[in-house]
Amino acid sequence: MQAKTHRISLEDSSMSSQLASFHFGAPGAGKKVYIQAALHADEVPGMLVSQFLRTELLALEAAGKIRGEIILVPAANPIGLAQAIHGAPFGRFDLSTGTNFNRAYKHVAEDLKTSLEGLLGPDADANVALIRAHARDSVGAWQPKTDADALKKILLGMAIDADIVLDLHCDNEAVLHIYAGTPLAEAVAPLSALMQAHCVLLALEAGEEPFDEACSRLWWDLAAHFGPDFPIPAACLSTTVELRGEMEVSYELAERDARALLQFLAHAGVLAVAPPELPAPLCAATPLEGVEPIAAPHAGVVVFLKQLGEKVKAGDAIADLVEPVSGRTTTLRCSVDGVFFARTAHRHLLRGMAVGKIAGPVAFRAGKLLSQ
Repeated sequence: MQAKTHRISLEDSSMSSQLASFHFGAPGAGKKVYIQAALHADEVPGMLVSQFLRTELLALEAAGKIRGEIILVPAANPIGLAQAIHGAPFGRFDLSTGTNFNRAYKHVAEDLKTSLEGLLGPDADANVALIRAHARDSVGAWQPKTDADALKKILLGMAIDADIVLDLHCDNEAVLHIYAGTPLAEAVAPLSALMQAHCVLLALEAGEEPFDEACSRLWWDLAAHFGPDFPIPAACLSTTVELRGEMEVSYELAERDARALLQFLAHAGVLAVAPPELPAPLCAATPLEGVEPIAAPHAGVVVFLKQLGEKVKAGDAIADLVEPVSGRTTTLRCSVDGVFFARTAHRHLLRGMAVGKIAGPVAFRAGKLLSQ
């Protein structure tokens, strides 16, 4: 294992930030895998999962069982980890710019549409190798103007040419669920089964350039741009894995999730161990455009009437919202069939605040599909 330190801030900055990454196996000897945790720095479960991953990867490397390269970044956002407001961690947005740490990554396809002109051919493998080389150059040419952008460039630089990218997050309160690109539906199915995800949410473009899309969407964008004469597969299985809710941090869950992630890598041929038989999945993939967000129509105390993971029907009561002075109660109902997969951890809400989300099977939304 090789440990690397990456400087984020400039030498003359008022505070110093640096990122740690751990590199297992041998580059070029097989597939490249990139795993990071806590890009939203107040989403803690993935950091504990990473500790189990590091221990197991060290043992697998010592036994010569890693086929290729695995990069593990257990705390992907040291800037956010250092932020707090009145004692509460605040790691989702950069306090200096207001930018979400999981938005505004460089979409390198725009550069590659120009740089690859006249260079692609009929060999898909050769095209993949060429695209990865040009993608590395595009990320290398990114000129960050803030520490947050410098961090994004470092992370994307390690992941942009990977075969598999696993970005470990969590929701406020939720059951385990996964985001991925629509062309990756078949490739992500084994991960969903092994992680026992309650929903897999697919989109060609979720909007605002999150990290997982920065690694994967370039492939189908380039395929559409250059056309069928130049075969370009979806060569990066990049996903966001939401490890339940913010408070679900335990050794038992972390060990279970790390084991499932390693089983997926075995299934993908990255580890020289016998892959397990896939369990029955808990869900079929559904469109991200089919997620119904439910918001509070007025301020009040929220009382949930459905449990996370429950399947619901259109018209079902999800929660009551009780105005504490007048006692006025509004029952909040979903308008789609689906799975109640995420909800707020707060129990007093202001008007417009998020209450919960239902994963439905029919697309009906467009535009920016991710929560802020």
